[in-house]
Amino acid sequence: MALNTTFKAIADPVRRQILEDLRQNRQSAGEIAAHFKLSNATVSYHLKLLKQAGLVNVTKEKNYVYYELNASVFEEMLTWLYRFSPKQGDEK
Repeated sequence: MALNTTFKAIADPVRRQILEDLRQNRQSAGEIAAHFKLSNATVSYHLKLLKQAGLVNVTKEKNYVYYELNASVFEEMLTWLYRFSPKQGDEK
């Protein structure tokens, strides 16, 4: 996992909102774009960065491209972050 790419991807509030929206179910690019007052090109750029970071999986079906969360990247991030939490008995 490239942590720099992942954290850069989730640093933007629009991309975080896209991830929140995808928590419920997969969505097409058009469905995602409908949630924002942004151009389709801007939404496409955000989706591209999320895909590059491995945070979303992309599936093509006929004329549609669907996006869904890739939970394994979030698990890797949590594992890395957990290393910085106080260990049992270390808390003061």
